[in-house]
Amino acid sequence: MAETATAAPQRVAGRPRLRGGALLGTVPFFAFVTIFLVIPTLTVIIGAFTGDGGSGFTLENVRALGDDYILAAFGRSITLSASSAVIGAILGALLAYALVTGKPDGLLRRAVTAAAGVLAQFGGVTLAFAFLATIGLSGFVTQWLQEHGLDPYANGVWLFELPGLTLVYTYFQIPLMVIVFLPALDGIRPQWREAATSLGGSTWHYWTRVAGPLLAPAFLGSALLLFANAFSAYATAAALVSQGSPIVPLQIRGALTSEVVLGQANLGKAMALGMVVVVAVVMALYSLLQKRTAKWLG
Repeated sequence: MAETATAAPQRVAGRPRLRGGALLGTVPFFAFVTIFLVIPTLTVIIGAFTGDGGSGFTLENVRALGDDYILAAFGRSITLSASSAVIGAILGALLAYALVTGKPDGLLRRAVTAAAGVLAQFGGVTLAFAFLATIGLSGFVTQWLQEHGLDPYANGVWLFELPGLTLVYTYFQIPLMVIVFLPALDGIRPQWREAATSLGGSTWHYWTRVAGPLLAPAFLGSALLLFANAFSAYATAAALVSQGSPIVPLQIRGALTSEVVLGQANLGKAMALGMVVVVAVVMALYSLLQKRTAKWLG
């Protein structure tokens, strides 16, 4: 009995413990998060409630978010993000489904997923230049259409407005949807389709009563991720829209760098705080949907 009693503590003591040296590998990660996420977020929050020149606590910057031009900028940003997210989610889901129906290790799937991984990160000035060179006022597609009697800009230069931004944003939203939605489609088991068919269910019944309800949380969660991705995008819009500030990120840039109207830096931080709140709400909903998806995907 004594040997048994002493053996148990030895087994407990022999359990592998997380040593301090193993935590060193997480130091770069936490340092990165602290420097580029925690500190900027705190700076935005503090600045949003600080008066001009650091004059102390104030609510004027937050109250200014109710001004018409700021509300209009938030409305355009939400419209741009929602429209590009919906288009990207639908087209990306169809492309992901086409990949699932093929061979899992086929050349087509590997090529498309590799391209999606690259194109999902293809944005900023490079993407803006690509669209300008293709369908800009002097783009080769525009010139070809004009030579054949079609002028895409007969009713205005829409490329530099909200419809043009939506088209450009959709370019990187579709491959991002493929990346985030493909695992959910892979989680659909063929046996479920066979079971529905054996019970007399049609294709419509399978998608509306089996696959559809199972994929709905993953689809909605992916669409919310696309919304957040577009809502926080800046460089592409800044390269395309050279005059005016139609969306919130460009309004923030104007408040921080304007040489005409001074003393608006903290107003820019208040607008950034508004963006943080919107993205936080969207990502919270995304997390809830991901938890529901993980119940059957795992």
